[in-house]
Amino acid sequence: MQKVKQRRVMIVTGEASGDMHGANLIEAAAKVDPDLKFFGVGGACMAKAGCEILISGEKLAVMGLVEVLGHLPSVWRAYRRLKKILNGPQKPDALVLIDFAEFNLLLAAQAKKAGVPVLYYVSPQVWAWRRGRVRRIASVVDRLAAIFPFEPELYEGLDIDVKYVGHPLLDEFGITLDRDSFLRQHGLDPAVPVVGLFPGSRKNELRYIFDTIMQTAAELLEKHSDIQFLLPVASSFRRQDLEALVAPYDLPITLVTEDVYNVINACDAIISVSGTVTLQIALVGTPMTIVYKMAPLSYAVGRRLVRVPHIGLANIVAGREVVREFIQDDAMPKRIAGEIDTILSQTGYNRAMRDGLAVVRQRLGEGGCAARVARMVSEMIRESESQGEYFCEV
Repeated sequence: MQKVKQRRVMIVTGEASGDMHGANLIEAAAKVDPDLKFFGVGGACMAKAGCEILISGEKLAVMGLVEVLGHLPSVWRAYRRLKKILNGPQKPDALVLIDFAEFNLLLAAQAKKAGVPVLYYVSPQVWAWRRGRVRRIASVVDRLAAIFPFEPELYEGLDIDVKYVGHPLLDEFGITLDRDSFLRQHGLDPAVPVVGLFPGSRKNELRYIFDTIMQTAAELLEKHSDIQFLLPVASSFRRQDLEALVAPYDLPITLVTEDVYNVINACDAIISVSGTVTLQIALVGTPMTIVYKMAPLSYAVGRRLVRVPHIGLANIVAGREVVREFIQDDAMPKRIAGEIDTILSQTGYNRAMRDGLAVVRQRLGEGGCAARVARMVSEMIRESESQGEYFCEV
């Protein structure tokens, strides 16, 4: 039987957004280099794209010092399993890391020792906090796919190949149903205001933010008796679990599992957590407000490390506060509800926010990110092989 060179790529992410980016990368890689076979840590999107999931990413996705400490046993088991593979006889031809910084940088160090080339995609946000990490990253990562145009200059002079590839969300963006059709499909009235409730994709986000968002919805319902609410179910959660969380509040909330961009487009205003979803909302242009809460100790530590004036990615990309942020003790239901009411009732305020979000969309660049990263992975492996590195034969 003729030997066929098979290139095995370990890919690791612990975020719902990373699962989506990973899936797009895997699909793009199938066209760029069909010999690439992916396995590792991820979720349902990556599995559907053809990745062999060894460990579920949602079990590892935690945020904040206190929360991480509570998950250390499962995180440590996952790390040891992946480390064993990196150092074993069937070690991969490359390691692709997506976000999930603290865990993935430890893994990158092990890959470096094992001689496995490493590409980081959606890299640690060194521009936000602990900027000194650039040297550590450069010491264990071979190539970095930067998703923001201001990232490459942070690594100038260091031994790492950094390329700006554009933002992955631009590959995923798409609205397939107009607002009225989507709302009618879910039994909602297009003539009545719709507010989106976006509580995040991590369990600890629900723990600290969910009740605040629900209480805010209750405040809005007191003033607007006919208001409607949409809550998208993240791929990291089961619908029935969120239904159980929503039920005690007795609010007119419709849970939806369809494409998030259709949900965003159907809303007149959105209450959102601070992460990648704020960029998804910006792509559509729906006015929003951002809520950020975590364990008091985690917040106290983080506040001393963060070096950016804003917490929401949409505001960070814009370089100014396009949308209001309600952080920790300031995240009070009455205040958040007041901001949503302003968005719904003041046309000029609404328009100014939409204009600001249009700037965010423009700054995210052009589509084609996944294909660019796929080519980087393929080139990195072939370069490694040409330098006398190993490859897997079957």
